[in-house]
Amino acid sequence: MLRAIFHYLLYLRRKIKKRGGYGPMLKIPVNEGENIDRALKRYKRKFDKTGAKRQLQLRKQFTKPSVERRRQIQKAEYVQALKDKEQA
Repeated sequence: MLRAIFHYLLYLRRKIKKRGGYGPMLKIPVNEGENIDRALKRYKRKFDKTGAKRQLQLRKQFTKPSVERRRQIQKAEYVQALKDKEQA
């Protein structure tokens, strides 16, 4: 049983390496005497800016290209309607 788990973990590791690894690692330098909560907040902000969470959510489930295009068009129409409403 333990051997099977070990081989499965090796398989996953090779699969991740083949896809290009885990991606860029975030580094947050913590200054001496700095509050850990502030450093954690900086880390969270940097993580959000990279878009890693969004990418993980998108890769969770396959979306057809036609559905993706339709969603982009709907979003563009919505934004344009807001801008038109704001100008009027």
